[in-house]
Amino acid sequence: MLRLRSIISLVLVLVTTLLVSCSGPQATIPTVYSPQKIEQLQVYIQPIAEFRQKMSVLQDLIADKNWVDTRTYIHGPLGQLRQEMVGLSRNLLPKDQEKAKQLAKNLFVHFERIDAAAKEKDASLAANQFQEALKDFDAFLNIVPS
Repeated sequence: MLRLRSIISLVLVLVTTLLVSCSGPQATIPTVYSPQKIEQLQVYIQPIAEFRQKMSVLQDLIADKNWVDTRTYIHGPLGQLRQEMVGLSRNLLPKDQEKAKQLAKNLFVHFERIDAAAKEKDASLAANQFQEALKDFDAFLNIVPS
């Protein structure tokens, strides 16, 4: 009888251990932005919004056909923008991350084309790519909740 109690106790311990180890909480992916997350995102969005305001400088450089300064501005003051946008994209919800990354990538493709147009002194291509860059930039900023 003593031996049967020992076996039953051992079986109960094993079953309890198995149930406890398998019944942990499930990790859930948030589907909405919490107020704390929105506040955190505002820290990331501020420098990006400042870069957006500085896009008028690039527009003026293209309009004036100042190709040297156009290329310098893209690689200089706007050079930090990519890192800022990637950092913000990583902090978005998974449903928004992929779209934000794609818009950021598109924006920099437009910058590369503006740079190439400036090198070739092609004002119409540079102006066209600038308008496309603005659309992608604004779409990126619209993804971030306020």
